[in-house]
Amino acid sequence: MHTPLTEPPPAAGPEHLERQRAAITRLGHELRALVEATVRTVASPDTLHRVADGVRHVTGQLTGRQRARTEIPEVDGFPGGPRMYSPVVGAGSPLAPPVSITPTDDGLIGHCTLGIAHEGPPGYGHGGMSAMLLDELMGQACTAAGTPGLTVSLQMRYHQPIPLETPLRILGRVTGTDNRKIFVTGAITTEAAPSTDLVTADGVFIAPDPDRVRALFPGLPEEA
Repeated sequence: MHTPLTEPPPAAGPEHLERQRAAITRLGHELRALVEATVRTVASPDTLHRVADGVRHVTGQLTGRQRARTEIPEVDGFPGGPRMYSPVVGAGSPLAPPVSITPTDDGLIGHCTLGIAHEGPPGYGHGGMSAMLLDELMGQACTAAGTPGLTVSLQMRYHQPIPLETPLRILGRVTGTDNRKIFVTGAITTEAAPSTDLVTADGVFIAPDPDRVRALFPGLPEEA
């Protein structure tokens, strides 16, 4: 069992971070391929047991120091930067699609394709996955607008099921503010039919005060 650090490790240089992120991205890609193969396979029990033994052996190689729950990974740029292990946008996460995000004139747009690992009804994405995609894009839209916030409420409307293995667009846009409250809208469409909303959402986010930020994220550097 590892012992969590009381202080984060020293900051790494740009070259080390670049190499680390590249390695994390490669491993994340291979793990997503493994997850997708796992949920699609019709292999025999003997094959599955053999693969499970192999996976256990591989897992055993990722030993040594493990980061603590509140420790921000050195490869992350939180807040407002890359999140390598995010289950939505993280290139290193075996759970993420992952979503790539670009700015628009009035918000953000994300692009991804859900696989069988994200399945709810057969052939379609899980409704909770839609909520997670929108929560991420809408939250990042707050940050892009200069008003980072935490989710207070997210009202979802499911118009049509989200097809798997189909390129998707996820939109997030700040529509207004009221003191510390930030109002945001979002939508999911396919790339092929961007004018047809499959899922839409209205959200309220709140910009926490500095003391609250420090309490929630004790791993933030002092200058953040």
